[in-house]
Amino acid sequence: MLAAPAAVARASDRGARIVVVGIAWAWHVTIGLPAVLGVRTEFAEPAVVLGCWALVAVAGAVAGVLLLRGTPLPPWPLAVLLLAADAAVFAAVGERHLFGAANWVWGTLGWFFVLMLWGRRVVGLVVLLTTHTVIALVAVLTHGPDAAALARFTMYVYGTFSLQLAVFVGGATIVGLARDRAATAAALHAMAAERAAAERGLRERRDRLALAGAAAGRVLGELAYGAADPDDPEVQRRCVLAAARLRRMIAESDDVPDPLLHELRAAADLAERNGLPIDLVTIGNPPPLPVEIRRQLADPLAAHLADARGWARLTVVSGPDEVVVSLVTPDREGPEATGPPPGEYDHGPVQHLYERDGDIRWAQTRWRK
Repeated sequence: MLAAPAAVARASDRGARIVVVGIAWAWHVTIGLPAVLGVRTEFAEPAVVLGCWALVAVAGAVAGVLLLRGTPLPPWPLAVLLLAADAAVFAAVGERHLFGAANWVWGTLGWFFVLMLWGRRVVGLVVLLTTHTVIALVAVLTHGPDAAALARFTMYVYGTFSLQLAVFVGGATIVGLARDRAATAAALHAMAAERAAAERGLRERRDRLALAGAAAGRVLGELAYGAADPDDPEVQRRCVLAAARLRRMIAESDDVPDPLLHELRAAADLAERNGLPIDLVTIGNPPPLPVEIRRQLADPLAAHLADARGWARLTVVSGPDEVVVSLVTPDREGPEATGPPPGEYDHGPVQHLYERDGDIRWAQTRWRK
């Protein structure tokens, strides 16, 4: 159930990463670069401004590629590099372009900070943006600011802080909300599936109980009205088989560590109570099996036990991906000998095998994962 919420969160986070990388590069290339090239001759130090633009572009490319690949970034070495470029650009653009578009660090640098710190605590981004603000303030004060310059500085700082912080916090919030909503939806679907399975299991159990009860009722009715002879071996077999089915259905609902072994022991106990010596041998522990699989493994052998005479040996061999249940009983010839023709039969995921050689009968059910 945890896989779906995690997948939704990863998809939401990747979408947000793509958006952030796109914004950073669109701002750096389509806004910052044309402005720099347009007035490059007017800078105090044009080579410094252009060189820092290229340096930040390389660092941003590394950060963007690693972010999109989901590879952990080395944020603080890159942050120190960007802050050094920040201080150099503020010193190199000159007073005339301090607040112009050509001073590209105002709009671009904060987005690359977002790239480097994506997925980390917001306090790191606040620290970097604050440092960027201090560098800008020093540059403004160096040029002898007036009230208008300080007002423009305040507006630029507000824009730098609010936009990048909003995207950073908003991306993390959206990912968290997507994960929570996906987890809630997965839990509701799981509850609905469990409820539907429980209702279906209850209906099937009622149907099986009705069939088993009808079979037992017919035998009891015939005995009550004298239509059946209690000494008749066939009548005795029908009684044992009906009792075994009812007993196994009761055992089916018990909360035990090994439901299959519990159900087989119930059938073996009933056979012993009817005077049949039986050995039950278990090797390994059965894996968790659905009720339908357990029924296909146990029911045919319960029918053979109802027909067994003399002695019986029931063996259960279990592994993580296979369960084999075998029953060996003496063979009987004549009209009273019952059972399917020897051979191999497939019933969905469970295979049935029945053999007889005149001395013994061997019945086996096998489930393979």
